[in-house]
Amino acid sequence: MPIKFAIKSLGWVLTLLICQQSFAQQQEVSVHAKLDAVDITIGDQIKLFIEARKTGNHTLLWATLPDTFNQLEIVSRGKIDTLQEGTTTVYKQKLLLTGFDSGLFKVPSFQFATTNPSGSTTILSTDSFLVNVTTVPVDTTQPFKGIKNIIAVKPDWKQYLPWIFGGIALLVLLIFLVKKIIEKKPAPVITITPETSYQKTLRLLESLEQKKLWQSGNIKLYYIELTDILRGYIEERFKTPAMELTTDELLTQCHNHKEMSKHYDELSQILTTADLAKFAKAQPLPFEHTQSITLTRNFVEATKPVIVETNPQSA
Repeated sequence: MPIKFAIKSLGWVLTLLICQQSFAQQQEVSVHAKLDAVDITIGDQIKLFIEARKTGNHTLLWATLPDTFNQLEIVSRGKIDTLQEGTTTVYKQKLLLTGFDSGLFKVPSFQFATTNPSGSTTILSTDSFLVNVTTVPVDTTQPFKGIKNIIAVKPDWKQYLPWIFGGIALLVLLIFLVKKIIEKKPAPVITITPETSYQKTLRLLESLEQKKLWQSGNIKLYYIELTDILRGYIEERFKTPAMELTTDELLTQCHNHKEMSKHYDELSQILTTADLAKFAKAQPLPFEHTQSITLTRNFVEATKPVIVETNPQSA
């Protein structure tokens, strides 16, 4: 009997500790959502504000937001803004919702995954809301109005003058260009130095940054282009079929490669974050987007081929 009582007491203690740890984690990470209206007319838009607060070294995975849910649609998604309030990091996102069917529809709760430094993961959920979508009122006492017939407009020759003058100008320009091409002397031969894999990769990374894909919400496309650039560089630089390999196969190749193994952790972080964004519909945080392209550029710089020039006289 004393042994059973001790076992039962130990179970209560463990349960209490787990609950206390979960409550402490929820205190350090919280998520909220609110609407600016709950009654709209068909086609009108309402704003949904999502906010997450994080204190300490917890990691936070943003909720997956579908394009449609319960007859409501997301019209636009604002970027995830990051604010710092003392030791608390605040993440905010604004979405525009609309509905094209009348009725009472539910905005569901969205789930966020948070992991504490010890590796324990907790799911936090926002509140759900009901939105009433109503039709446009119609006055049935008023008679229907018929559709007016198409009114013919008498053509005026003056309206064709811009086209006539434009055609004449184009014809003169074509004659001038043909004359110049006939009189043109052979152009001097220009030798173009082929672009190296290193130069091409840096150019593509710069072009990707200028597109501002993740800033405009195209996070999946951003990581598709980033990993294609990285895989293309590895394939050309190290003669490895990186474009044909899965992430695990490519990381195995990198781990066994003498030069790439030095950068295995950085490559693993880039490719893993990209897979989560592309296939798991996860939304990495803004700093992870910039960190991924920075790590890619650092890898390219660190593995830049060294060109050794030999002196013919010393040979």
